[in-house]
Amino acid sequence: MIRSIIVAGLCLCGLCALPSRVRAQDAERDSVYTYVSGSDTLHYTYTPLAPEPPRRKPFLQRVVDYFGGSTVDRTFEKKIDFTFAGGPSYSKNTSLGIGLLAAGLYRVDRTDSVSSPSDVSIFANVSVTGFYALGISGNTIFSKNRSRLNYTLAFSSAPRSLWGIGYHAGRDNRETSYTEKRYQIETRYVHRILPNTYLGVMLGFEHTKGRGFDALGESYIEGQKHSYTATGIGLIAEYDSRDFIPNPFRGIYVSLEQTSYPQALGNCGKTIWRTTFTADAYRKIWKGAILAADLYGVFNSKGTPWPMLARMGGSQRMRGYYQGRYTDNCLLTAQVEVRQRIWRRIGCTFWGGAGNVFASLHDFDWAETLPNYGIGLRWELKKRVNVRLDYGFGKKTSGFLLNINEAF
Repeated sequence: MIRSIIVAGLCLCGLCALPSRVRAQDAERDSVYTYVSGSDTLHYTYTPLAPEPPRRKPFLQRVVDYFGGSTVDRTFEKKIDFTFAGGPSYSKNTSLGIGLLAAGLYRVDRTDSVSSPSDVSIFANVSVTGFYALGISGNTIFSKNRSRLNYTLAFSSAPRSLWGIGYHAGRDNRETSYTEKRYQIETRYVHRILPNTYLGVMLGFEHTKGRGFDALGESYIEGQKHSYTATGIGLIAEYDSRDFIPNPFRGIYVSLEQTSYPQALGNCGKTIWRTTFTADAYRKIWKGAILAADLYGVFNSKGTPWPMLARMGGSQRMRGYYQGRYTDNCLLTAQVEVRQRIWRRIGCTFWGGAGNVFASLHDFDWAETLPNYGIGLRWELKKRVNVRLDYGFGKKTSGFLLNINEAF
């Protein structure tokens, strides 16, 4: 009897030291152990404690962690690296609204570490004025940067203001309104023929329909149709040494694009011609600061329908002007901008510029040049992909803009 008590005590206190004498049988959650020594047998059950569940982080901390990892370049390990964001939006044209955005970076060739990554942006927006828009745009960089594909697909429906055609109409006429629905598809493919030098083609389609014109609006469009459809075919010559298209830190970009809108591929009543010229330059001026300069011109042929005319203003050039108040065949703008990183993902910018609309080069008048300047705040959504909030000023006008990627 004494020997049995001693054996049982040894089993309970020192079993871990005698693993060769123990047989285990697994149950669903418990383990049943049997100890045998001579004629004595001891059975006991061991129930492990359940592990503590991991603590769920607070919502705000999870949001911070999500965007904290979004600035890391994962394009070498993922097919496409998306970051999603949403919130209030505002512009002078569309007023207050809610926007959703998906920004993605990817590499067609993930073994190519020389070329910059490709980018894509998917956006949706709806505002209190009845405006809504849906679209996708991006730049695809093929292996070794031998060729590029740029694309934009967008649909929008928006209440718009109208002042007429020409500088004096925008300055003096009374405002009227209508509703505009626009479908736009544009693709540009260029192939490298020399270092940083590309030749390519452009294909585009646009359909614009205006509704709700009053008598004043009818007079402003000068008896033209309410709806126009056009298909464009163009040739492109470019020099591009930018290090990253959505947000360059260095390099030069010069582009000349000649587009034809054949009469047979639309309802414009004649063949329309358009020449577009862009010249941009970027360089570092001090720690965390980039100086960016932009010269831009659009020259349409005589008789271009009212919805295809050059419109001053918007989110890229002459920020702060209502896009379309100053409208004519031709547009010429220039701007210089300083972009400064402040702290981590936060940056700021300030810019100054000028623009002019005119019927033809013969009608260009320096006295009709409009000023533009402003300040902006930047927040890095993904690595070198910024969400920007700008406030622009012009002649008797100003306004906020919230958008993705740099203006140019």
